Amino acid sequence: MPEPRVLAIRAFTAFHRLVFRATNGRIGSSGFGMPVLELTTVGRRSGARRSTMLTSPVQDGDTLVLVASYGGRDHHPAWFLNLRDNPDVDVTMQGRVRPMRARVATAGEKVELWPRVVEAYRGYAQYQTRTERDIPLVIVEPRPTEETPHRSP
Repeated sequence: MPEPRVLAIRAFTAFHRLVFRATNGRIGSSGFGMPVLELTTVGRRSGARRSTMLTSPVQDGDTLVLVASYGGRDHHPAWFLNLRDNPDVDVTMQGRVRPMRARVATAGEKVELWPRVVEAYRGYAQYQTRTERDIPLVIVEPRPTEETPHRSP
């Protein structure tokens, strides 16, 4: 059975998701001064759709940055493992569902992004001190649209 802290976080997340969906993002769309989004992945073992509520400390146009901090725990969050195995995700933000593709930031990208992430929320730096795991940053971008094949008349 999960530890009590994990159970409390799961209960809060479920409540947050309920309010977020019921109000089409009008309530619960910001947390710790950052935009909140619902990330939907495909379970790496189950194949089932899984969703979690996350914040995005950095946004550049349609590109979002997510932090797989898991509060500084020594293992990656399930959502990160899911998108690492299947990078096609859906992001619900500002009442809109968008098909997106996720990828782990390269070491060079992380060097550039980490100061911006910590500036948005200092807690991320604290989380990194709690674990020997290098906390990954995830870059989420609009999924390329499939080109429609041209048909001859």
